[in-house]
Amino acid sequence: MNDDQFQKMQSGQGFMAALDQSGGSTPKSLKVYGIDEDQYSDDDEMFALMHAMRSRIITSPSFSGDRILAAILFEDTMDREIAGRGSVSYLWDVKRIVPFLKVDKGLAAERDGVQVMNPIPALASLLTRAEQNGVFGTKMRSFIRLGSRIGIMAIVDQQFDLADQIMAAGLVPIIEPEVDIHSSEKGKAEEILKQSIADHLGELAPHQYVILKVSLPDVDDFYSDFVRHPNVLRVLALSGGYGQREADLRLSANHGLIASFSRALTEGLSVHQSDAEFNAKLEHSIEGILEASLT
Repeated sequence: MNDDQFQKMQSGQGFMAALDQSGGSTPKSLKVYGIDEDQYSDDDEMFALMHAMRSRIITSPSFSGDRILAAILFEDTMDREIAGRGSVSYLWDVKRIVPFLKVDKGLAAERDGVQVMNPIPALASLLTRAEQNGVFGTKMRSFIRLGSRIGIMAIVDQQFDLADQIMAAGLVPIIEPEVDIHSSEKGKAEEILKQSIADHLGELAPHQYVILKVSLPDVDDFYSDFVRHPNVLRVLALSGGYGQREADLRLSANHGLIASFSRALTEGLSVHQSDAEFNAKLEHSIEGILEASLT
């Protein structure tokens, strides 16, 4: 584990950029960016266009390590180059932004009000490649629709089981059990989720660290106990479909949480913008998210 990266994640000021849109979410992300599906003919062309978008964000002068602590990458991005060097190396060696990697393979069908992760059959080899590339940690997402105790416990059990394997490989896992912001049982789900996470955190050894990534809660400062927990390196908030302004307002009311936004970060960016327009819009987004993350 890189000590400089650890210190930055533990005590640095800033937020995390989620740039890990995968196969299922890429067409929508490209469409919002101004690239319709008729502008690419297969997955290779689609991912090349997505990488060009990510590269434009990462190489922007607005995207810098003095405000952005870390970035989450898709596996395809880890295997590509940015400005002539490996993406992971560019992030850390050029921008001083800590690199993370999305490792989950999407969600299983809904059961008991939740969607656990699909199996990750090649996780061990992926973790080895990530560590060799200089990745600091990983990210894996589950999804909660209802306040089902059985379902939520299954999600948290799976997340922490995989976290054990990731920590054993020398990486820091981001545990992301997203709660649907539109759920009629969001508050109930968050109560069950919080207790289940607390139970699992109590089983970690002193040297084991995780990062939690949660939906912006209904109750302000709901996750403050986790912000202070000795095994929690950081607590991140996901935008979860809230627009940028709404996400920033909700985040600012949750002290100690920092942003890990995707849609709210890239909102308003377009392939048709000049570099000056693109950089100015990204600058505005980053400043708003940073301000909300520093509360």
